[in-house]
Amino acid sequence: MKSLIFLPVSVIILAIAGCGKESDELPVDGRDFDGVQYSDPAPYTGRVIDGYLKNARVWLDMDGDSQYTPGPMDYELASGRKVTLPSGEPTTMSGEGGRFSLDISELVLDPQVGADIDPRKFPLYALALPGKTLEQTRSGDVPVPRAFMLSAAPGVRNITPLTTLARYRLAALGPFPGSGNTALSGLAGINLLRDYVLAEDDRAHAYARAMARFMASQFPAAYDDLLGKPGSDGTEYYLSREAAYLLGISLVQNAGDVVAAVDSAVQGSYANVDIDQVELPQVPLELSDPVLLTRQRIYAQSERTDTLPANRSDLLVSAELAFDYSADGRLQSISADGCLAPSMQEIARLVSVGGKMADLSTHWLPSVSLSNQSSIAYGNPGVDERLVFDWDARTATFETSTTCHLLEGIEAGSTELGGSPEVSYSWSFSDGKLAELVAEIRQGNNTLTRTLVPRRSNAPAGIPGYELKDDGAERESLIYSSGFQSCTVEEDAIDAAQAVSGFYSYTFSGHEPQPAGFTELAMEFDTRGELDRPLRYGFLAPEMSGLDHVDAGNGFEWVLYYPPGTSETHSDGTANLIQKAYLKSYAGKRACGRKFEDEPSGVYARVDYLYQNLSEYLVGFLE
Repeated sequence: MKSLIFLPVSVIILAIAGCGKESDELPVDGRDFDGVQYSDPAPYTGRVIDGYLKNARVWLDMDGDSQYTPGPMDYELASGRKVTLPSGEPTTMSGEGGRFSLDISELVLDPQVGADIDPRKFPLYALALPGKTLEQTRSGDVPVPRAFMLSAAPGVRNITPLTTLARYRLAALGPFPGSGNTALSGLAGINLLRDYVLAEDDRAHAYARAMARFMASQFPAAYDDLLGKPGSDGTEYYLSREAAYLLGISLVQNAGDVVAAVDSAVQGSYANVDIDQVELPQVPLELSDPVLLTRQRIYAQSERTDTLPANRSDLLVSAELAFDYSADGRLQSISADGCLAPSMQEIARLVSVGGKMADLSTHWLPSVSLSNQSSIAYGNPGVDERLVFDWDARTATFETSTTCHLLEGIEAGSTELGGSPEVSYSWSFSDGKLAELVAEIRQGNNTLTRTLVPRRSNAPAGIPGYELKDDGAERESLIYSSGFQSCTVEEDAIDAAQAVSGFYSYTFSGHEPQPAGFTELAMEFDTRGELDRPLRYGFLAPEMSGLDHVDAGNGFEWVLYYPPGTSETHSDGTANLIQKAYLKSYAGKRACGRKFEDEPSGVYARVDYLYQNLSEYLVGFLE
């Protein structure tokens, strides 16, 4: 992920300053004058600048949704009283020299209703329309080839790529706590709020034009197409509030690379840089702001005994997993402090959705290492294991510096990460679906080839069955024997936090002889209302049951717990995200329709899940 770009304190504070006398002539930095009360309902004027942009849609964003809102529009005053603006948010098209003049007469209120609405309380936005908005250059007017959106903080009336950068840096992280954090690689000394064309600041102008190109590269293609149609005037509502915010955050995150790319292209003068030929970063961006699994905390070490299972209250943390994503929502890596247990089944599920975790209704079904070495590794600083994906190459690698996987024949080649991977994965598709996932497992001087083939017949959506083979010989398989079998939820379970409303029967083969009670296997689900939550499923795992301190004569089962009933984990409505998972001894067939059991007492492990929206996650990397 990109490191934080520090903006000078003076620039950030100026971006939210601005109370004073209105004037048709703007200060060079785009702010209002200080010290004089705003009173006159004169037009609210300013400029749209990349170079100067003519025929760009400009509006005052009064409702905070980052899109133009037409009238009639209700606006709530500080008193709580609502007023109606017949024309909606003040809007206009920019003219010669990028100048705009917003009619704010509807913001002047009857004194008996309330004080006039001060336009300087709201951010300005400008939308460049492809083929319609003209950049005014020394060589004449040049149509903008792709749409992009600019903004400026409240009170700032130059709207440029640099004011957009300043505004979203402030919106994401707020002003700096002190004057010490003033370093900005490449942008030091530049006033981000001023009219850099008027000031003849060629360096700032070059950076701004490159940032506009970068923003255009991330702008949704469908929105660009819409704005390019003959009847479009930029008033169409398309972007969500979250999407607009993500576009701004991405600019903050990548501005350093954009600046560096411009600097590397300079040969003598910033005025002579051909911005269209500068190689800018290509960063796909997921604008739906999906909810993502970002951390897991694993409890698999007993505080009071040397054996497992143990009472759940006795378990200590033995590993923490961090899930790392790119800006398009694809999982890039999982890093473990302690040990992770790479699951080929989960890797296969993720591969099937192109690495986009949010496209799995239930993110990353749990897997753990029960090795005592995990807690030892967790007690030492640093990352101990890592699973890394290369989606373009259709490969992944697993590295370990631990001895957690000796029962699988995996021995670390080094006590530090960075050498040859212990496991290398690759995959192939047929008719757009995953055909097989292959793991090359380094075992001393030998290599074991393990192959997973999905078996989708009768399977729940997104959780296929599979066959695993080691060097061509069957290792294990999970095959669904029937489709979903629903049942009537018992009366005392109708309003329960979790209830079993149906199941998928399956057979699990391999690892013979199997425990006598390991029969009548079923993946149980809670499908009440809009829910689609897996609750319980059993399996065998010699790499865990073969450990000396683990008593697992009946096999294992995962039991999964979610927020109560139909409550949501996040505001976007995502309801099928696991909150906690417990690994326990397989309990055999249970009645369908029952209220799902409370959290178990005797368990091998507990896994806690933490989620974030993509925007929250990306902002976290700026802090």
